[in-house]
Amino acid sequence: MDGAADVPARSSVTESAAYPLAGGCDCGGARYALTHAPLVVHCCHCRWCQRETGTAFALNAMVESEYVVVTHGEPEIVMTPSASGKGQRIARCPACRIALWSHYAGGGDAVRFVRVGTLANPDALPPDVHIFTSTKLPWVVLPPDTPAVPEYYEAKLVWSKESLARREVLRAKRQQAAR
Repeated sequence: MDGAADVPARSSVTESAAYPLAGGCDCGGARYALTHAPLVVHCCHCRWCQRETGTAFALNAMVESEYVVVTHGEPEIVMTPSASGKGQRIARCPACRIALWSHYAGGGDAVRFVRVGTLANPDALPPDVHIFTSTKLPWVVLPPDTPAVPEYYEAKLVWSKESLARREVLRAKRQQAAR
């Protein structure tokens, strides 16, 4: 699929995983639990993610911050540049420096983009959509049954109805806090 209009609604794979899901860094200094299904799982192929991770893509589970509970240690927040120019705040283990999640300017502190590879069982959260495939490395082969778009997409075309409802709750909270 190469257009946002062609993207089917996501499957319930991530919604049916058994929660909580444990995660953390390599040294064990920072541990967390993901207590609820993510809103969506992105496999991002943009050049920024490639550079930041040092690999072909970033796999992030986008979830409300309240559903990511620190169970051991205290991640250090590191400000990092982003394509938007607004930067992202990356939560890293202060000892081994593994990135556990990010906060992007658009979601602020309300949303965490959890690095799926830091989960004890990353198989539990396959991507719902591949994004920025226009800059995908040519040797990466995408599965035909997972939606893929050249840049970004409209959430209403990809997210589940439950995730869209949760997003509206987040927006309402953010508006109320701004008052």
